[in-house]
Amino acid sequence: MKTIDREKLITLLENKGIVVRGLSEEFDGMDGGIWISAEETDNQFAFDYYAMNSSYDLGVHKDLGVFLERRGWYAEWYDAGTIFLWEI
Repeated sequence: MKTIDREKLITLLENKGIVVRGLSEEFDGMDGGIWISAEETDNQFAFDYYAMNSSYDLGVHKDLGVFLERRGWYAEWYDAGTIFLWEI
């Protein structure tokens, strides 16, 4: 697994239609992450904190989870409407 840099991942996510709010530094000062709002209409297919079905793993659509992992990243919930992506 080769980790891609944050800027490249943001571009790939945006090309997939995911709205990126900004960098983690802009939200809470933590360095290195990507800030995403799970409440954005365009993001609701990818993230569902309350999902109780086989399409999601811990509230992240399984296809997106695989996409992230293959690029050296993972998703972590901050609260039910905010998710961060971090390097593995």
